[in-house]
Amino acid sequence: MSDSWELLRQLVQDVNRQAEQAKELHRKALDVTGSSQSKDGMVTVTVGPQGELRAVEFDPRVYRELSPTELAACVVEQAAIATRQVSDELRTLAGPLIADDIPFEDLFGESVSFESFLPGAGRRGPGE
Repeated sequence: MSDSWELLRQLVQDVNRQAEQAKELHRKALDVTGSSQSKDGMVTVTVGPQGELRAVEFDPRVYRELSPTELAACVVEQAAIATRQVSDELRTLAGPLIADDIPFEDLFGESVSFESFLPGAGRRGPGE
């Protein structure tokens, strides 16, 4: 077999291996959740892989001890903490597959696009 064909065979194997790794990452990412409980234990929030609220739990005492404004602020704070946990977990899972020059937020943020996965993504050329 010529060197060119061997190189092509190896490249195809590498692409197939990376595609399988990406599929496994996607499967794992769908199960990622984050939870945060307030220091006083009154509020617990769980979010999913895209930061969506999955559960909000209140200690029964919360209605006696927090005003509606304080309760709302606590829920928002715990949701933000749980979302950061999810982001950190996704970053850990995806780390081996992400090229160093691709910002994590481009892959998992609101502006996700196919171009985010291309070499040099996030860089602008002269005059852009």
